Amino acid sequence: MENEDKFALITGASSGIGNELAKLCAKEGYNLVIVGRNMDTLQTKAEELKSLGVKVIPFAKNLFNADDVYSLYADLKQNNISPEILINDAGQGLYGKFQDTEIHREIDMVNLNITAVLILTKMFLKDRIPQNSGKILNLASIASKAPGPWHSVYHGTKAFILSWSEAVREELKDTGISVTALLPGPTDTDFFNKADMNRSRIMEDRESFSTAEEVAEDGFKAMMNGDDKVISGLKNKLTVAMSNISPDDLAAHRMNEMQKPSNEA
Repeated sequence: MENEDKFALITGASSGIGNELAKLCAKEGYNLVIVGRNMDTLQTKAEELKSLGVKVIPFAKNLFNADDVYSLYADLKQNNISPEILINDAGQGLYGKFQDTEIHREIDMVNLNITAVLILTKMFLKDRIPQNSGKILNLASIASKAPGPWHSVYHGTKAFILSWSEAVREELKDTGISVTALLPGPTDTDFFNKADMNRSRIMEDRESFSTAEEVAEDGFKAMMNGDDKVISGLKNKLTVAMSNISPDDLAAHRMNEMQKPSNEA
């Protein structure tokens, strides 16, 4: 097969934006390594993706755990796979005031949203720099552009991902490897349910949310073009523009009004 050794590695590929990005990679001829926590779900997704004419290798890993992240790359080495694309999609949020939220869940979130991304990207670069080629897509968020009351740790993790992605991109500019940050806004996935956000005011406008397909298409196009970042959706571009010209305290207040529980005045 012409594409026998052409692989894309996608975390969070079981659903939502990650699953849509996997489909786009497959349609472009990339074989897939898909990563999630539940092997049964992954195997179901793998069968669907194989219908697009590519090989699909599922790995069930708990990316909250750094040992599982390292073992993922050990498994790839064992299978002689060096992905040409890395998509760091897996991420979680947690809703509530910081004083009230569960610290263990927040530490897990930091491990998933930041630590796992750092490890996978480091391993990817060790493989790809000698090849002078590769593409990385990191899921940031418009949450990276403003402080986020009621969702503070999530916003902080995404601010880290955006800043770090921009820095590493500059370091890699002569290597043939591009780093792209995807900044979606509210998207119609299971993210908000998992983050316990169903009582947030932001959910009152769910009809205006982007679809996972729309966000994935924006991110995939930007990654393939080697762009530094893309804000997905016109409304989200306007939101970021407003945040960019607002003092941080005003941006935090505005976000507080958007995200606080709908039953609060």
